[in-house]
Amino acid sequence: MNHLQRLFPFLSWFPINSESLRMDLVAGITVALVLIPQSMAYAQLAGLPPYFGLYISFMPVLIGALWGSSKQLQTGPVAVVSLLTASALIPLVGDPDKMTPDQLIALYVPLAIMLALMVGIFQLALGVFRLGMIVNFLSHPVIIGFTNAAAIVIGLSQLSKIFGVKMERSDDFLIDIYDVLIQLGGTHIPTLLMGVGAFALMWAMKRYVPKIPGVLVAVVVAIIISWLVGFEGMGGKVVGKIPQGLPTFKIPTFRIELVRELITSAVVISLVGYMEAISIAKAMAAKTKDRIDPNQELIGQGLANIIGSMSSSYPASGSFSRSAINLDAGAKTGISSVFTAMIVLITLLFLTPLLYHLPSAVLAAVIVMAVISLINFKAVKHSWDASRHDGVAGILTFVATLGFAPHLEQGILMGAGLALILFLYRTMHPRVATLGRFQDGTLRDVTVHEHLLTDERIIAIRFDGSLYFANVSFFEDTILEAVANKKEAKYILVVGDGINQLDASGEEVMHHLTERLRETGVTMVFSGLKRQILKVMHKTGLFAEVGAENIHATENMALEAIYSRLDDDDFDSSYCPLRPSPGQI
Repeated sequence: MNHLQRLFPFLSWFPINSESLRMDLVAGITVALVLIPQSMAYAQLAGLPPYFGLYISFMPVLIGALWGSSKQLQTGPVAVVSLLTASALIPLVGDPDKMTPDQLIALYVPLAIMLALMVGIFQLALGVFRLGMIVNFLSHPVIIGFTNAAAIVIGLSQLSKIFGVKMERSDDFLIDIYDVLIQLGGTHIPTLLMGVGAFALMWAMKRYVPKIPGVLVAVVVAIIISWLVGFEGMGGKVVGKIPQGLPTFKIPTFRIELVRELITSAVVISLVGYMEAISIAKAMAAKTKDRIDPNQELIGQGLANIIGSMSSSYPASGSFSRSAINLDAGAKTGISSVFTAMIVLITLLFLTPLLYHLPSAVLAAVIVMAVISLINFKAVKHSWDASRHDGVAGILTFVATLGFAPHLEQGILMGAGLALILFLYRTMHPRVATLGRFQDGTLRDVTVHEHLLTDERIIAIRFDGSLYFANVSFFEDTILEAVANKKEAKYILVVGDGINQLDASGEEVMHHLTERLRETGVTMVFSGLKRQILKVMHKTGLFAEVGAENIHATENMALEAIYSRLDDDDFDSSYCPLRPSPGQI
């Protein structure tokens, strides 16, 4: 990629042939038909008026495509980020459902826009300084646990809208849900019929005619029925009047005193949103054989949120469902997202009156339908099977996210912290294997294979981990314990093929350990040390301290050298159980 394409990644789309343009047009329209109703539902989830979903579906979709590295990724509103937005803002300004439209616009909306700006600045900075690897602090099991819990919270939060009852928003989400359940006797039947009917229609179409956008069909049918039966006059809640035209383009108000309150949420939304986006982009790139630049994707997502905040958008991210639709519809380049944004633009300019009679219960059903696919307990079990530590981190994140709801960011932060602690614990106690000679001539772990040949004069140990400040004491204790258990040992062989790093603390301990053991008549011998380890040993003088004669390329070369010395020292040369055969040296 040349310098110009790094500044303007969309130049790689050109030249475009007519067939590619046609497929992008079809894909763009297809995505737009799903995006428009879905975006209004997600805006409602974020605590904003539904029409703000149309605002976030314009500029962020366009900018994310132009400056991202994926040709098929669809940026815009997503369920998890929408809920994180609500959980960040409600504690600061109160429940948006209890606000008048004027209060909502004056208090809640500016904070949502400011949050988008903060998210965008953080993502852009990470991308510009090529720090995309920071997302690795959120491990996959933690994201799985968080996503499952968030999906449940999102689904339950829509119950009140589907049943037509009120839901209080407090610091205890489970109590709020309980309050909804005890109100079910006062269910508004027309609202329930709208919500359940829309859900049933979307589910049936997804199962039997998946190529037709069920969301669009359900919304159109609901609007027609709502208008015909006078749903609003029955007491049903509808979207109502939507301001016609484009959102006002202006730089968001940046209130310094609220930055401290929102910074944690902004960082969490930035990382969670980016992780979702890059995961989707990589999955699609594996199918299209395109190259994905994670840092460029951060720049694209960051610019999408920054420019989006100037057009009344709340935080956006890459959408799994719409990106999949985009790819399946045949999108070849990001021009499909340009077409999607243009369809939204046309809707904002001319079609908003058609959405007046759309029931809020239908938007709630759209959300529930979308988040069902996020619930994946098999993935949690898979993490547990792969690693107990990862499984624990994922399960704790799930429980903590539910327990802290609606403050979801606390759950994922706790999960991420636990994952890091467990990682450090694993590296502090790496696997150490005492080796014996197997019948096929290889050296293997004596705790795994019984009746391996060993020699009381030689301790052979394989250390599977880096030697650094956090685990070097464990290394030292392991060596000293092994020597204490074999009083007759004269040599201790450290098979170092698994040692990838040696820091200053590790080097110092190895230095003192070599001297200490030599004073007791035990010689330390090393084999299989990597280039970077030997480089540190040469620079610090440890190589000279250990002695070149005690550092070998392979464990068999080391054992042959040890036995040669034992022969010279008048030990019984007829008993050499660890000695390699001539063909192994």
